[in-house]
Amino acid sequence: MNPLKLFFASVIIAALTIGCALAQDTSKKSSNLPAIVSIGQEPVFPGGIPAFNKYLIKNVKYPEVAKVVGLSGKVYVSFIVERDGSVSDAKPVKCMGAGCESEAVRVVSSMPNWIPGSMDGKPVRVQYTVPINFFMTYDDSKITTRIKDLRNSDFGFFFYIKGKTYTLDEAQAILGKSFDPSTVASVEDFYDPQYKVPNKKGNYLIIMKNS
Repeated sequence: MNPLKLFFASVIIAALTIGCALAQDTSKKSSNLPAIVSIGQEPVFPGGIPAFNKYLIKNVKYPEVAKVVGLSGKVYVSFIVERDGSVSDAKPVKCMGAGCESEAVRVVSSMPNWIPGSMDGKPVRVQYTVPINFFMTYDDSKITTRIKDLRNSDFGFFFYIKGKTYTLDEAQAILGKSFDPSTVASVEDFYDPQYKVPNKKGNYLIIMKNS
């Protein structure tokens, strides 16, 4: 992989103010699903959007596996701001693997209490979905990941290409000595006795797009 110059994580704050905030009045259980109602006042992160951004930049850590692969993308996290302002039920909605989901959920779950949302002067539970971005930048504009770097890393890697699993040597015969990480769909934990690299922190399957 080309030398890493900078990596960071940020959030698209627009998701906090458009369409992804739904109050759930769970005190009314006329059906199995909580009622979805409009709210008068949405929850507010303490300090507002600038403080929310600073919190994410300070606390999100780029997962090791994602750095080795050169993986960039978005992880969508859904969570609920409770009536007391605490955050609950954080879970990934759209994932890209390589530990990014667990990191995004960890950071969201660790957020300080919000100023809760309200309706008719009473606090209500509000659900949000926010996309957290993981991006990597390099010394030049051409971003590539070398098979050699995967082989020399602390992790074992395999590739899933067009319906078949390949070792690094086999994948190199198909992809060449390097590949564009934007062609990776996801990176998943991989447990298969037929495919295992000993003395590694873990084994991972790199799933290529259109596979």
